[in-house]
Amino acid sequence: MTSGGGTHVRVGVFGLLGSGNLGNDGSLEAVLGYLRTRHPDAAVDALCGGPEAVEARYGIPATRLHWYRGEYRTASRLGAIAGKGLGKLVDVFRTAAWVRRHDVVIVPGMGVLEATLPLRPWGFPYALFLLCASGRLFGTRVALVGVGAAPIRDRATRALVRRSARLAAYRSYRDALSRDALRDMGVDTAHDEVYPDLAFALPAPRASAPQGSPGTVCVGVMDFHGGNDDRADAEAIHRRYLDGTTRFVRALAEDGRPVRLLTGDECDASVVAAILEAVDSPLVTASEAASLADLMTETAAADTVVATRYHNLVCALKSGTPTLALSYAAKSEALMARMGLDAYCHPAREVDADELLRQFRGVEEQAPEIRRTLTERNLLATRQLDDQFTALTAALFPAAHPAHALREAS
Repeated sequence: MTSGGGTHVRVGVFGLLGSGNLGNDGSLEAVLGYLRTRHPDAAVDALCGGPEAVEARYGIPATRLHWYRGEYRTASRLGAIAGKGLGKLVDVFRTAAWVRRHDVVIVPGMGVLEATLPLRPWGFPYALFLLCASGRLFGTRVALVGVGAAPIRDRATRALVRRSARLAAYRSYRDALSRDALRDMGVDTAHDEVYPDLAFALPAPRASAPQGSPGTVCVGVMDFHGGNDDRADAEAIHRRYLDGTTRFVRALAEDGRPVRLLTGDECDASVVAAILEAVDSPLVTASEAASLADLMTETAAADTVVATRYHNLVCALKSGTPTLALSYAAKSEALMARMGLDAYCHPAREVDADELLRQFRGVEEQAPEIRRTLTERNLLATRQLDDQFTALTAALFPAAHPAHALREAS
């Protein structure tokens, strides 16, 4: 098996890809860029949530992640419950057969080891466990690359995540909090490394020069209902988030500021619609961005970004635009700290429009300094991700790594 001439290395990519989440797809795009640059002879395909979208956008063969098509819909009728149960059994054999056809499987980024959003153990955590267990059984190297992790209270979910991580042949994380969370779950992380989020490897558009008069503010919104442990209070959390964000957008529009509403997942469209209806101003418009590249173009053209979804923040920071985070999890605060903006966070669970406006004005006052900071931090992130891909090649494609070849020869 080689990666540069001779037998093609068979590489699979795995995850909730092509399912409407732009951050997940951005992580896939970064890994595909790495493979096409450093391992152009690799034969790549996917086991994913939206195979049609992945095939159309990225030009690689793709297979549906779950046998049962209604996997992520709530099952209330007997037929749906039976279908889900049968699907769990069928997926054991489908996943094993897919893994066995590959030399390497990469899980590209994403928060696959966390439950910061509502999550059931027998959904994606179970699918990830099947992947990692099949990899160990058939000798296929499974790599969790630049993934997110967080403390998990639910015992079944935590057990599946812990076992999956232990079975993986390679792990790296998008922040130190993720590595710490896995260590606290009982996973040996002594040899695991932390790198910037994979999306920082994507090309960024040139940031627009600041204009003389106040320009557009991008506000990234989210269909936010709290985390996995907040199901009982989910609607109250959502109402507070929506009300505070709406009042903030209205205040910007009343101040004459153009506002561009951004999303990061198809489910966020309902929040955009609610804000547009409540504010009813020609200054407030909605983006139709269909990729992280589109989102980066939007954020690069803005004066300031205020965003909730993690990868909305990544896009804004990568484009070098002064950014304020509506933080819904520790990963957002860790990201802002990595980029030197830890002072500019506001809790998504308790959005106070007045306080958010005060913080927003502080960001705008410090905009020149923030832009300089982001330029420096983005250069560092690019170098660190180059190190990540070099380490990944050494771990997964040893025949293509000169240092490994020398060690083998000696």
